[in-house]
Amino acid sequence: MALYGCVGAMALPSELIVHIFSFLSDRDKLRASSVCSRWRECLFYPSLWTELKLRVGGGANWGGSGSEQTPRLEFLMRKFGAFVRELHLEVAPVDGYLSPLSGVEGRIEPVERDPQLLDRGKDARITYLEQVLCVLRCIRNNRNLQKLSLYGDTCILQDEGILDSAYLQQVDPGGKKIKEIQQLLLEVLSNSRKIKWLSSTFMLGVVTPCSLASLSNPSAGSLEHLGLLDNQLPCLVSPVELERLVHLRSLALDFCDFTSELSHLLAGGDRAPLHRLSLMLNGAALEAKPLDGTASEDDWKALVQRSANLRVYVMALDVCSQDLLRVLKPSLPLERIHLDSYSTLVTDGTLELIAQQYNKTLSHFVLMRDDTGFPDLGINQNEDPLVLLAWRCVHLSVLVIHGYTVWSHNLVAISRLRGSSLKVLAVSEESIDFDPDQRVFMEGDPVHNLVKEVSLGLGRVWHPSMDSNLVLGEPTQHFHREMQSFSLGM
Repeated sequence: MALYGCVGAMALPSELIVHIFSFLSDRDKLRASSVCSRWRECLFYPSLWTELKLRVGGGANWGGSGSEQTPRLEFLMRKFGAFVRELHLEVAPVDGYLSPLSGVEGRIEPVERDPQLLDRGKDARITYLEQVLCVLRCIRNNRNLQKLSLYGDTCILQDEGILDSAYLQQVDPGGKKIKEIQQLLLEVLSNSRKIKWLSSTFMLGVVTPCSLASLSNPSAGSLEHLGLLDNQLPCLVSPVELERLVHLRSLALDFCDFTSELSHLLAGGDRAPLHRLSLMLNGAALEAKPLDGTASEDDWKALVQRSANLRVYVMALDVCSQDLLRVLKPSLPLERIHLDSYSTLVTDGTLELIAQQYNKTLSHFVLMRDDTGFPDLGINQNEDPLVLLAWRCVHLSVLVIHGYTVWSHNLVAISRLRGSSLKVLAVSEESIDFDPDQRVFMEGDPVHNLVKEVSLGLGRVWHPSMDSNLVLGEPTQHFHREMQSFSLGM
């Protein structure tokens, strides 16, 4: 530690030590704080902890069960909760409560009827309530909070795709903790003075239809992004509260909650134009939350006329093609779409509609399916719908496919059509098939030849493997993270 002669690092001014520590990651800062009392004092300067990104749950950050992490979470929040400016919290699934879906690496589903695992799920819900309480208690009086992002992993809280508050009531008789959580959030919002980003995604029991009413007037005037999703009834965002958010530029909602009334309000001339809109459509929830009353074609036209730079991201989870055709209006400025299903099947007609209507705006197309078999969308077509989509959508930069048959010659055609502008081409090896007639005239290994041809078309090395960072195991988690990056682009 010696610098010059007998002058050591400990002789440096505290301000300089704090500046040096500012280049460390959060994890390294905590490790360095155990070196000595001087370092510990410097490492807990508020200026070093303006942003906290926490992922809690089964072995997420420090190993062990989620409940074992609670004391560490409490320590961090006690130290920094009162002055942190940006707080990101993700609740991870409990270890062992989820298992890979059969035949699909990385996909997960609940394990049923195992008493030990059911107990783990119960413990996970108890821990969920304790950790959310811990976070909200420590930021309740934070007037400098500018960004609050909360995500609750639905795998430990849902039943057949629909979040059910009864799961929490089983571990919170009388709803005492849930009521305290809701009251604490009201205090956080009412005490805030400069919130610009507020997002609560699948945080069961946290947000209510009355939550936004408590948002202070200064924060209502500064809020630029709002995201509230949990598939619950009724809608969490009312027109009265949305009308206060005059500088809102980014919005994330359940598709069924984006009503004609909300669209009309956002198209008003007395507010900032909307730049980003993220909508999630859950097929399992449509029976309880029908599409009646959602934005019409005329509503989309009026909104786009007011917000010329508006771009929309849609995730459809297990939605049948009939419902997809209802919501994909011609004037909807679709930039990204993620079609993910377990039992439903996306038809070739849906793909053709997307390719025709959004050929000038679509840049991201994700097509996932977890059911058995790999249907061929182009079996009754002269041209493969995926090839037509790549040809028509001139701005396509991300194409991800799993669960549908992609013929090798069509994959080569896609790579040649889009070339180096296709930044991501992720196709699972199980989805690729080879034409038997072509194998007769093909020399060498067909997989090797495919890799070579697609690499030439893209202008870079390519392999038929799925990028786990792009397509996550849990679709709602992928939506949350994609929505975050999409909204930041405003």
